[in-house]
Amino acid sequence: MKLILTQEVTGLGDPGDVVEVKDGYGRNYLVPQGLATSWTRGGEKQVTQIKRARSKREVRDRDHALEIKATLESAPVVISARAGSEGRLFGSVTVTDIAEAIRVVDVDKRKIVLTAPIKVAGKHSVAIRLLPDVVADVTLDVRGKK
Repeated sequence: MKLILTQEVTGLGDPGDVVEVKDGYGRNYLVPQGLATSWTRGGEKQVTQIKRARSKREVRDRDHALEIKATLESAPVVISARAGSEGRLFGSVTVTDIAEAIRVVDVDKRKIVLTAPIKVAGKHSVAIRLLPDVVADVTLDVRGKK
């Protein structure tokens, strides 16, 4: 199935890319979620418009992304979570918890990259992908509370 991506899909492509995916993946996930539309000959015009808008946005947003990166990396983000006596958390810290704890700027939780679940109190490093080439490394200070 040939589709035109309308939003960035990790591992697949960026908005405006024409991709070939399996029918079930496209029909059951990408199209209903609004991540892609069906490819048509008239869709080529849509592809050029999406790419043109994306290029304008990236040039304009790159400086802003670098400012956000500097702001995020300047101070650690503190999260309090219930923990046992040895610092092990009851549950884990999720990307939603991290997105809510970042009060400096509004960060989309889909841009937060966790390599492993955070289940222990202490300092952790988390990557936030602002743009494909701008990644902020945020220090996360998880504090256990009883």
